[in-house]
Amino acid sequence: MAQSKFPGDLMEEVLTIHVEIGDCIEVKGNTGTARMLLFNGDAEGSGFKGKILPGGVDTQRQLKNDPLQLSARYILEGVDSAGKYCRLFIENQGVADTNGHIQKTKPTIITDSADLSWLEAADLTGTIEPWEKGVIIHIFNNHFC
Repeated sequence: MAQSKFPGDLMEEVLTIHVEIGDCIEVKGNTGTARMLLFNGDAEGSGFKGKILPGGVDTQRQLKNDPLQLSARYILEGVDSAGKYCRLFIENQGVADTNGHIQKTKPTIITDSADLSWLEAADLTGTIEPWEKGVIIHIFNNHFC
């Protein structure tokens, strides 16, 4: 896996998730906008290969005078490095910068894989990369050295 593209970061990429954006449900109100982006896709990393189960959703909210906030929640199903069936629940949160871009996210993971259980306590960082079908999420371990 690759290392972070941010200068000075010592992070190892542990998971790459190709997210294909589906339906978008949106509400525009007087105080702001909220949307839910439904998605599917697949994932791979040094210790996992699988797919996003139905029900993945990125909830985005932007209140007036506040930055855009996102919280994506989904479950991956696949096999770990030992070849055992497993699932990973991921919640990935981010806040846009002053230009409206989300540079880094904060993922948390819960898994039933013994081989991947270290991800539950790891200090993780995510990045979002545009892709013609949606986005690519890169999840990095901040303390791999």
